Amino acid sequence: MSFDDEPGHVGGDPGRGDDRFSTLGGTRQTRTRMPETTGDVYGGGRRPQRTSRSLVMVVGVVVLLVAAIAFANRGGDGSATTPDNAAKPGAGESTAATGTKPVPGKQGGIASGFARTEQGAQSAAANYAVALVSADILKPDRRPEIVRQVFASDKAPELEANLDKAYGKDFLSKVGLDSSGNAAAGMTYISRTTPVGTKVTAFSATSATVEVWCTGVFGLAGVGSTNPVTNDWFTLTLQLQWANSDWKAESFSQKDGPAPVNADRKASTADEIAKAVQEYGGFTYAR
Repeated sequence: MSFDDEPGHVGGDPGRGDDRFSTLGGTRQTRTRMPETTGDVYGGGRRPQRTSRSLVMVVGVVVLLVAAIAFANRGGDGSATTPDNAAKPGAGESTAATGTKPVPGKQGGIASGFARTEQGAQSAAANYAVALVSADILKPDRRPEIVRQVFASDKAPELEANLDKAYGKDFLSKVGLDSSGNAAAGMTYISRTTPVGTKVTAFSATSATVEVWCTGVFGLAGVGSTNPVTNDWFTLTLQLQWANSDWKAESFSQKDGPAPVNADRKASTADEIAKAVQEYGGFTYAR
């Protein structure tokens, strides 16, 4: 370590003998002991002593010059050096602000206008997963609107027919709903999905495959319900295509898990669950 690195150093000439440097009274000051002299104390070539004020001024100028040189050496083009530990694209990046709005609007309550990027595809898949596993998808009068919003126009008719068949009267009766997808008086049907994470497994400028890991609550809340509200964990895989300046689904599939161990927590009453679903709204999901 150089002399100037010593704690408390303010200024001075280390070659002048026994100079002492200290911090006194909370401010940096200089206490100087001059070399011993022989002969007439009033005669001889005694060097004039520098004042502490002049020393501080000299050091201050030097510090400013060093700072200016260091700043100039950083590069005059204003560019910043990327840290070695900075996140690399496509390496499981966490959500980060990009300065771009995730979506410009909604159609039929479903987000639309996603960016033509991997993050845009993930945003589309997450929002479409919520819509495809919602309570409204079970209602015949709401289903066509959801299908047209989520799926590509050339795929919508086929998917709508398949969903009509899957969510027919028999299915609705099993979950406690009438043919219109409504619960009986005093009952509330709940189907609420929350994306936990997304993963792009394939991507190009015109298509993408995105997996959406989800959890949710599903069932019929009410006294005497034979289909009580329970939670579930599953993964939806959506095949997307770029059409009409937006990401649209071509198809989707579902598999169980990954599921964590359930916490040992007392279940809420049916009224509490129904009230929570009515009072807490959903989100627009985006990366």
